[in-house]
Amino acid sequence: MEARLEVREGGLVPSGDGWFVLNATEAQWQTGVFGSYTRFEGEPRFSSVGVNIGVLEPGQVSCYYHGEDEQEDFLVLAGSCLLLIEDQERPLRQWDFVHCPAWTEHVFVGAGDGPCAVLAVGTRLTDGVIYPASDVARRHNASVAVQTRDPDVAYEGLPADTATAYRSGWLPGG
Repeated sequence: MEARLEVREGGLVPSGDGWFVLNATEAQWQTGVFGSYTRFEGEPRFSSVGVNIGVLEPGQVSCYYHGEDEQEDFLVLAGSCLLLIEDQERPLRQWDFVHCPAWTEHVFVGAGDGPCAVLAVGTRLTDGVIYPASDVARRHNASVAVQTRDPDVAYEGLPADTATAYRSGWLPGG
């Protein structure tokens, strides 16, 4: 059965459990402290695999430095960024692929002179996470002050993301 695509603030959002086709430039995006992103999902959320595209401006971090109990993989679609991984810094450019087995601590920081787009894919079978206090991440404003396993504590006090439409130039060819 095909899911309906509903018009919401900022773009299209799937509704229901069925299959669908949704162009990233027509999907609803969110923007906030940690860049802009689309998850391609509505309600219900995908139960097994999360897929999103995040866009970071130079110096902007994708989230707080963390490790999860699930595998995550990333592909830089456009631009450049800095990967903070296991307390190391690794510069990335378009088409670089990053594989993070469970509990690999990581975060992305926009770099270069324009937006960086990163495709993220991760499993969602459990929900264990750790936000360690990291000196490397702290240098990029990407670390919590005190280690926690609670996302609500890690992100406490930050403004909520807001729905927005796709902006031309966030993705290659878009």
